[in-house]
Amino acid sequence: MLQLRVPVYFLTGFFLIALTLGSLPRIASAEEQATVTSGPMPGHSAMRAVNIWMQGSTASDALLEFWPKGKTGQKRSTKSQTLVATDQYTTHFHIGDLEPGTTYEYRVLMNGKPVSLPDTLEFHTQPLWQWRTGPPPFRVVAGSCAYINDPAYDRPGKPYGAGYDIFGRMAGQKPDMMLWLGDNVYLREADYGSRWGMAERYRHDRAVSELQSLLRSTHHYAIWDDHDYGPNDSNQSFNLKDESLALFKRYWANPAYGLPGTDGIFVKFTFRDIDFFLLDNRYYRDDDHAPDTATKTMLGQDQLAWLKNALLDSKAPFKIIANGSQMLNELSKKEGWNHFPDERTAFVDWLNETNIPGVMFMSGDVHYSALLKLDRTNRYPIYELTCSPLTSGPRTKKLAPGESLLVPGTFVGERNFCQLDFSGPRKNRNLKITVLNADGEVKWTKDIAAKELR
Repeated sequence: MLQLRVPVYFLTGFFLIALTLGSLPRIASAEEQATVTSGPMPGHSAMRAVNIWMQGSTASDALLEFWPKGKTGQKRSTKSQTLVATDQYTTHFHIGDLEPGTTYEYRVLMNGKPVSLPDTLEFHTQPLWQWRTGPPPFRVVAGSCAYINDPAYDRPGKPYGAGYDIFGRMAGQKPDMMLWLGDNVYLREADYGSRWGMAERYRHDRAVSELQSLLRSTHHYAIWDDHDYGPNDSNQSFNLKDESLALFKRYWANPAYGLPGTDGIFVKFTFRDIDFFLLDNRYYRDDDHAPDTATKTMLGQDQLAWLKNALLDSKAPFKIIANGSQMLNELSKKEGWNHFPDERTAFVDWLNETNIPGVMFMSGDVHYSALLKLDRTNRYPIYELTCSPLTSGPRTKKLAPGESLLVPGTFVGERNFCQLDFSGPRKNRNLKITVLNADGEVKWTKDIAAKELR
């Protein structure tokens, strides 16, 4: 009897573990070499440290060997990380003791053996330019709404996702940074009812082959929106929001997530001389259709207090506030800050009172790209750059200028991405916005000088 009970107990435990993972756990055979299924993906870059994310195929020990570009004699290695089924074989390498402004090459070793990958692997530390030179130019690419088809669980009919080659086009722009603006994963009806389903959707979408060159080519930062948080238009009531937060932390490599005692994904970071404020528009969100009262909130009191203090503390020429939902579109029937009128008005009034220079918004969600402009009396205008969609179905019906504060000629109703080029001397920085479609064709450009936002 004991000989029967042991394997039954083992298999039962094995599959109970699987229920929490996102894919069935695997054990590599003696002949099978563990490999990388997604990434490696450089995340947050500081002057003397970086975060790098990676996902493997099976249980294994992994490490990175790295060296300043062209100087293999200075090769070092990270500590070995054990990839385990309970984390879907993902890991984060936190590498310190680096030199500012340096390009490092690196390679992956799994179970002591080098892993062959088609891309040259590099990461970059941020330069120490302060008090030494002017701020360097840099390029950001951005987008939202990346739908990866999975026919067994998609809605019937024409596939909703298409044009995965856009990821390669973005990598080809040689960006210094990629900003994911939400709906980076699309949880389906079959997914968001269980921890297992949500984790499996993250694993499935991150592994798509066309995405890998972009993941490896630059440093990535992300926020979420409804589809990578929970159900469509979901709010703070989502029962599995803590699991969703755990998955976001598992699959992204941001510098931080929320504050001690205040959960969420919001964070501020500086890239070169520009400050980015990444907002969490889901974890504390009241439903858009709730009565319009003074306490109705999209961001929550604690996050709003953090944002205001972070903006007051910033000396950056551009202060980019990124949010999953649109912030300025006043008449949209879709999700947006216009459905939280008291909170939105109070924040704009606060911006008017403090007259903080350089504030701009970025957003995704709505399946078109556009530049919105809010004119203010005796104050500089506030712009919002909406970037959407990457691979989801686009909205082709154009907006009327009066409907949305639309800057004429900036509506793009096809799959696209945004590019932000920052350049110029410290006291006269310039932002050039370029929107490109999935084929790499330029749809429109606009220059905004920092001095216009003072």
